[in-house]
Amino acid sequence: MDAATPPPVLEVTAVRKDYGPVAAVADVSFSVSRGECFGLLGPNGAGKTTTIRLIYGFSPLSAGAVRVFGEDIVTAFRRIRARLGVCQQGNTLDPDLTVLENLLVFAGYFRIPRREAQARAEELLRFFALEARKRFQYEELSGGMARRLMLARALINRPDLLILDEPTTGLDPQSRNTLWDRLLDLKRQGLTILLTTHAMEEAERFCDRLCIVDGGRVTAAGTPRGLIEAHVGRHVLEVEAPEPAFLEAVTRGGLPSERSGRRFIVYGRDRAELVALRDRFCPEYGLLRPASLEDVFLRLTGRELRE
Repeated sequence: MDAATPPPVLEVTAVRKDYGPVAAVADVSFSVSRGECFGLLGPNGAGKTTTIRLIYGFSPLSAGAVRVFGEDIVTAFRRIRARLGVCQQGNTLDPDLTVLENLLVFAGYFRIPRREAQARAEELLRFFALEARKRFQYEELSGGMARRLMLARALINRPDLLILDEPTTGLDPQSRNTLWDRLLDLKRQGLTILLTTHAMEEAERFCDRLCIVDGGRVTAAGTPRGLIEAHVGRHVLEVEAPEPAFLEAVTRGGLPSERSGRRFIVYGRDRAELVALRDRFCPEYGLLRPASLEDVFLRLTGRELRE
């Protein structure tokens, strides 16, 4: 590594996690640079949450290595944990405490002095627009408010790495966009973020780089735009129940394509080529649109239901 290049905040090398004969994580490697938002994507059961738990030391490794801030998670767990912020997928707020008390009690785990903890808590409540609710029990909060409180709690120790496990799952559009605004603010402030999500729009919007995990292994990695260009091109043509002549033209043209139920999907880099195909065979019902990260995700992990 060049002397001028700072070391990665996180290095995950050939990580494996076995549960008996089953490998929940078989072979995962990636690194996260300082100030970067890195995404971990994959279908249900792909190993994302297990990988996250290995990174913050919740679950022991079966093989491989995790280094955070240049230190081994196995031997330097306490030092590393003091510099991490973790927002789990499930709600882990204390129902017996108020909104403010949830932050203050959590600050105690990091031995933050009471006066400083109070100041940090008040600052975070303002940042997440929860100041008016600070005396409420968390059960009185909406789902979006509860997620914002969990994120505030993960930031109480001013972490150097924030780990978010599907932070917007189950939120309505208004709550999701409010949380996105706060995450963008944190990213602009230079906070390093590791994000798992099922929302492709979220990943495309926030992640500087990402990897797609399936079957406990990394199947692709890169920037969102780079992955789109590499795996599906720039444009997509969707056709419902296409005519045989259309299918023959796609085959002759050598265009990458796949079927999804009654829909036939054609990928291409040249928009004019797909426009000509649509105008010739399906001008009224062919949908031409820009390629997206969701197209990449479905091409690499399949379109069949996993659960």
